[in-house]
Amino acid sequence: MKTKAVRLYGKMDLRMEEFELPPIKEGEILACVISDSLCMSSYKAASQGSDHKRVPDGIDKNPVIIGHEFCGKIIEVGEKWKDQYKPGDKFLVQPALNYKGSLNSPGYSYAYIGGDATYIIIPEEVMLMNCLLTFDGDSYFYGSLTEPMSCIVGAFHANYHTTPGSYVHKMECKPRGNMAILAGAGPMGLGCADYAINGGNPPKRLVITDIDDARLTRAAQLTTVEKAAENGVELIYVNTSGVENPVEYLRSLTDGEGFDDVFVYAPVQSVVEMGDALLARDGCLNFFAGPTNPEFSAMFNFYNVHYGSTHIVGTSGGNTDDMRESIKLMTEGKINPAGMITHVGGLNAVAETTLNLPKIPGGKKLIYTHIELPLTAIADFGKAAEENKGTELGDLFADLDKICKDAGGLWCPAAEERILKLAKDL
Repeated sequence: MKTKAVRLYGKMDLRMEEFELPPIKEGEILACVISDSLCMSSYKAASQGSDHKRVPDGIDKNPVIIGHEFCGKIIEVGEKWKDQYKPGDKFLVQPALNYKGSLNSPGYSYAYIGGDATYIIIPEEVMLMNCLLTFDGDSYFYGSLTEPMSCIVGAFHANYHTTPGSYVHKMECKPRGNMAILAGAGPMGLGCADYAINGGNPPKRLVITDIDDARLTRAAQLTTVEKAAENGVELIYVNTSGVENPVEYLRSLTDGEGFDDVFVYAPVQSVVEMGDALLARDGCLNFFAGPTNPEFSAMFNFYNVHYGSTHIVGTSGGNTDDMRESIKLMTEGKINPAGMITHVGGLNAVAETTLNLPKIPGGKKLIYTHIELPLTAIADFGKAAEENKGTELGDLFADLDKICKDAGGLWCPAAEERILKLAKDL
């Protein structure tokens, strides 16, 4: 079977190509990818090439398919797995396989599996590590958002607090504590806020900071102060760029106590150091944002580590249980990560978009792999409809504009159904 895929050949060298997939072996599964959410981690892999810990050597001759936040349906099941999976099943993959201690991961390391492809071969180790999950959601894009949500869930579970007089660490964020999400109005910060408030262990106070009024305004529209209050959470948004002494001001919001849990969502030295300065006694700083610079560092107050029991933790992705929790919360309607998505496009847009992700404003870029569509902001659907008026593309954008406006400006199942039905095939 032929597939079309975006493959990495070297640093900043991504190419969309068509090539033949080999027949599957008895331990493999053939699948069709429908959607993939582009991740900054793919930009990091593209910018670093084989210097990236998950990207193998020799990709100039043996390229790998990028993309790891994907959802699709199973086409053919190898004999070994026919009792567990069947053609037609919706699926998603936990990319952090940890197979035999290896860092190899779909979307970084493999020739035949990655999210930015039309068809893929799922290798045996994915199933051996229980990393192939069936998905019963009504839309593929929710499946694509499961992986980024699982990273958020995993970060919350990784936080911990100490027990005075003992060496027992209590995992999770402090129940009904003070929490801050710094640089938190981007797509992952939005998911973090949603999970903090609706994931089952809400803080008493949640402060979200950013330095961009437009991002903060959108965040406040998606996660409202009033809705947070219904869960007993005092939600405060702060633009720290206009505050003379941000640390002093933010600490004042906790009556001077400081924050029990601080999440840092930007790999910026000043933001990390601000997070450290905001910690309460026994406070946990979670460095969520992965830097591209392997020498990245920041000052940390070790006086407070010694006398105030402050500490730091970091995670790189979630695990399969985190994905299952994310799926459960989405299907129960407790969280809605659709607010992460600000742009939609086809597979033809992947290479250019991935290589320019840091320069493109907005949140998640959602890709439908079987269609041809320029990357377009949801907010610009109406404009795109006018620019392409009288064409099938113009009609599609007009339909999508109305559907998304009716959904509060969000991507939604009805929009996905329309784009899969009417967009131009790749």
